[in-house]
Amino acid sequence: MHNTSAKATAAIFLALISISLTSTAHNRETSGEPSAAVTSLIERILPGTSDRFSILIDSTAKESFFVIGQNSNGQIVIKADCPVSAATGLNWYLKYYAGIHLSWNCMQADLPEELPPVTVPEQHIAASQVRYYLNYCTFSYSMAFWDWDRWEQELDWMALHGINLCLALTGADAIWLNVMRRLGYTAQEASLFIAGPAFQAWWLMNNLTGWGGPNPESWYPGRVELQRKILTRMKELGIQPVLPGYSGMLPHDAAVRLGLNTSDPGHWQGYPRPAFLQPEDEAFMDIAKIYYEESEKLFGKALYYCMDPFHEGGITEGVDLDSAGRAIYYAMKKHNPDAKWVIQAWGANPRRAMIRNIPQGDLLVLDLYSESLPQWGDPESAWYRKEGFDGHDWIYCMLLNFGGNVGLHGKMQHVIDEYFKAAGSPFQGTMKGVGLTMEGIENNPVMYELLCELPWRKEHFTKEEWLEEYVKARYGHASQDALEAWMLLAGSIYECPAASAQQGTHESIFCARPSLDAYQVSSWSGMSDYYDPQDVINAASLMVKAAPEYSGNGNYEYDLIDIVRQAIAEKGRMEFRNIVESYNRKDTAAMRIHCNRFLRLILKQDTLLSTRPEFMVGRWIEQARSLGSTPDEKDWLEWNARVQITTWGNRTASDEGGLHDYAHKEWSGILAGFYYHRWQIWIDRILATAKDFPTGKDSLETRPENKIDFYSIEEQWTLKHDKYPSEATCSPVETAVRIWKGLEAME
Repeated sequence: MHNTSAKATAAIFLALISISLTSTAHNRETSGEPSAAVTSLIERILPGTSDRFSILIDSTAKESFFVIGQNSNGQIVIKADCPVSAATGLNWYLKYYAGIHLSWNCMQADLPEELPPVTVPEQHIAASQVRYYLNYCTFSYSMAFWDWDRWEQELDWMALHGINLCLALTGADAIWLNVMRRLGYTAQEASLFIAGPAFQAWWLMNNLTGWGGPNPESWYPGRVELQRKILTRMKELGIQPVLPGYSGMLPHDAAVRLGLNTSDPGHWQGYPRPAFLQPEDEAFMDIAKIYYEESEKLFGKALYYCMDPFHEGGITEGVDLDSAGRAIYYAMKKHNPDAKWVIQAWGANPRRAMIRNIPQGDLLVLDLYSESLPQWGDPESAWYRKEGFDGHDWIYCMLLNFGGNVGLHGKMQHVIDEYFKAAGSPFQGTMKGVGLTMEGIENNPVMYELLCELPWRKEHFTKEEWLEEYVKARYGHASQDALEAWMLLAGSIYECPAASAQQGTHESIFCARPSLDAYQVSSWSGMSDYYDPQDVINAASLMVKAAPEYSGNGNYEYDLIDIVRQAIAEKGRMEFRNIVESYNRKDTAAMRIHCNRFLRLILKQDTLLSTRPEFMVGRWIEQARSLGSTPDEKDWLEWNARVQITTWGNRTASDEGGLHDYAHKEWSGILAGFYYHRWQIWIDRILATAKDFPTGKDSLETRPENKIDFYSIEEQWTLKHDKYPSEATCSPVETAVRIWKGLEAME
């Protein structure tokens, strides 16, 4: 599996050894030399150990590569074409030699006293020149309230996983504030257009305006400072940023106020979209010029800009799409002749008419959902484009996560197979790399680890082969129980059917709005029972059984909690079915028993998840409040945080637009404080009127007098400021073992 060829690496490594032995300066590079960024990264993730590694950068190389070896001084030597490739090689050594897996749940580790040797040099050459990262949505669902410390960890994660092109939206609101001021708007008026931090992704995709705001003027300087730090670190590591460009978006009153020719793209889930400035209007290039000037003042020029007009159903009637595409493109090129346009392939976008006259090589299409609905030219896809992207460059992307929802899910073997299929297809010449385009991160690490390795693995492989190495790397060694648990998961919950367009995880019933018909949580989940839940339950039992072998292992503890969480969610769904069946049998006594068991499972889940900060709503709320400088700002940020993960929008968007619970989180705190409360109200209502027990279409809850206004209940929680813990309140292993054994004893 290591893609090693002694003959292929011999010459390179002989040169590497020679350079390493003739100079020790490579271990402590001056700040201006390429390897200095990797040395600094080593000190952040493995404090005090950079002198145990020798990092050599060959910037003359024509392709992305890394070679791992060892010199006579005992140092691990990593030679690569750039800092990102060197960091990827470092990560490869840590995983597959030292048994150290750096992940979102753990970005620091201790090296063993004696470094595992590299007896034969190992070389990897990337099949992809571009490794892309992030979705607009990630900036809201996961990153809305990050500070520099958290961003610094993420940038290290990117480099370690080979990312060399990354979306960079932080501070886009500050650009727009300056643009609108130059157009004659006051800061207060601009705040009615700019969305709040938890909702800026959809504002920047031209879906809505203002929701989550108004943002105080004091908000913007911090965003600018943070983005500058992000961009500086990206430059050090060799990661190219993708900055937001100008796509024609304007406030609706711009037509009258500024005398502009705009069109109305309609509504998105109940929210009015921004107006679209018609490309024929002479002001298009003028306003674009203002936008790029303000962007450059704050953040400099970029080689890549993202523009996604008419995203997800925007009305294009009355718009000359060819002219629109050319106007957007030429405005970008006028600002920077070397820049490329990055655009998402999602649904009808990019409209063929809009990109057909863009010069090839200047447009990079992110095939956002390649693992389920590819558009690159796969005839088996429901979103099949016969000509792919008409000769434009494109990226094979995995979306996987929707709404930042928590849960195990994936198409493990399918992702592998489809990558190699695309790489060998007639469209391989324009396939420039791979991308991670999930809506939310800090979850389900196994799938992202898999995708990041694909470009560095030359030969086709099976999920079983890969998992055996992954488990060893993640835990330091693979116990039989842990390995068996992961193989069970790989053959069940991680084997979603290829044809499925299910949006993310098999959702927890605990997070659904209560109803006798409750099944999925998000309106667009599209989930199905594609696996046997008993496999997940058995995997949880095996992980609990493996506990003695992994005492103090952070990665094991995280996975234990996550897998047991999934298993409890499966048990909750089974118990809910018992509630519905007892209702249909008109068995009041049985219904009470099952309702009580169901509610107890929610509380057990809440306790289980209180053992890891990654699964605690208190951390999310604390991150939000920490960015405020006054009590009012802290309350506004907390409201953003609470609304996003519950109602999402106002009543119209939440109920009629179907956005409620889209970003639901199976987290400690919100389980007991929100979801339990919602289910308790419904259960009390059902049980209080159990004597009627109408069934079928005339079920009890369809009667007007029994209808529950869930939005009003949910909105109350969004307005609160009660404090939730943000740090673990009990031991992960002890709590998981106790809860799981208690559940097994109940059966």
